[in-house]
Amino acid sequence: MFNQPDPADVRRLETELAGLVTQLEPDAVTLPDAPELWAGFLRIARLADAATVVLARKVDESEEWRQAGDRDAATYVARRSGCSIGAARRTLTTSKRLRKLPITRTALLHGKVSATQAEPIADAAATNPDAEERLLTFAGSSSVAELRAECLRAKTAGDPDPDTTHQRIHAERRLRIRTDADGAWCLEARGTAEDGALINLALEPLITDLFNQSRNGDTPVRRETLAFDALIELSRRALNSTSDEPAPKHRPKRRKFRGATTPNYTALLRLDLTALTRGHPIDDELCEITGIGPVPVTVARQLLGESILHLVLTKGTNVANITHLGRGPNAAQRLALLWQNPG
Repeated sequence: MFNQPDPADVRRLETELAGLVTQLEPDAVTLPDAPELWAGFLRIARLADAATVVLARKVDESEEWRQAGDRDAATYVARRSGCSIGAARRTLTTSKRLRKLPITRTALLHGKVSATQAEPIADAAATNPDAEERLLTFAGSSSVAELRAECLRAKTAGDPDPDTTHQRIHAERRLRIRTDADGAWCLEARGTAEDGALINLALEPLITDLFNQSRNGDTPVRRETLAFDALIELSRRALNSTSDEPAPKHRPKRRKFRGATTPNYTALLRLDLTALTRGHPIDDELCEITGIGPVPVTVARQLLGESILHLVLTKGTNVANITHLGRGPNAAQRLALLWQNPG
């Protein structure tokens, strides 16, 4: 029989912690004490996050959300925790998955992984249970972005029908436009990896051109800012190509592009030769578009006919062959570098 915490015990801890936090005056904390104090509160927050994640499914089962007047558990969790409904849904999904993943659940409750790390691990392990322990180890020495990429590979490797999954993602493709609380225009899109690569191919030359121009300025410009400006320029060019009327200026002062340039961005298809021959990757084999994510071998075979891609076939970890599918010069050394450092 497990000795579960009593709500009264949690309330007592909450009161004690509230007393510490409300007395906290950052300017009064000495610099030598600040890192240790910060780390201590971070550990507390990590443990509290772990408890809320594993308990989320029980909140759903209790149907307290019905009595509170919410339409579902995700709305209830989002309202009470102050997060988005999308984040609440992910928490509930992770909580349900952890029920069948005791190793990850234990690691979460002991603070070995954070709730942010547990989410992609649980998602991948639900499809590929054999990868669970390896992903938990990987989480200890990687960034969240690296962990998500590795979890995606593990999930793809454990997918019994990657072609069906790919078709489902394509069928669920979407682009949403909304206005946020500040009145700002927001764009969100979801689709297959190869479609994302196509958009990247169109944007990257423009982003690079903008970056080269911004280097002459006094203030550095973030890549996200340049990417938005590149999207606007891409839209402007599309309007200009379909209308004889001059396109309206987006803003009084805007960056000027230097005209047609040779794209220096390459969509790299990383594909193990054995996976191509077999029809699907196994173990540590790869079939993915660099910087985007895994694709089924059937999709990779279709992409081999596209001139926008470079193909790297490998045996094991060594580059076995580099095939240039475009009309430009063969940049074998640069492709090999992209293979070794896809980020």
